[in-house]
Amino acid sequence: MAERFRIKKGDQVIVTTGQHKGKKGEVLQVLREERRVLVKGVNVVKRHLRPTPANPDGVLEKELPLHISNVAHIDPETSKPTRVAVKLVDGKKVRIAKRSGKQIN
Repeated sequence: MAERFRIKKGDQVIVTTGQHKGKKGEVLQVLREERRVLVKGVNVVKRHLRPTPANPDGVLEKELPLHISNVAHIDPETSKPTRVAVKLVDGKKVRIAKRSGKQIN
């Protein structure tokens, strides 16, 4: 069974380690079984394919997944990395940034 993560599709994250450290982007997809995330504009590689009418130059750029431990949420108030807490507000679970206490949308 796959784990549950606090990072979800559409979240704003920052890369904390590795070659792309400091880059920010939006999570495009969470690969639960592999414990990886796709982040828009981060870890972009070029794939050379046979030219087609849809892709005349034959070069395709795409993002490769990063391990989920190498990214952190961006605090909505300070734009710095933060951890996430889950609290009950009006009977609903919401994600709260530990750094500022603001709700993560």
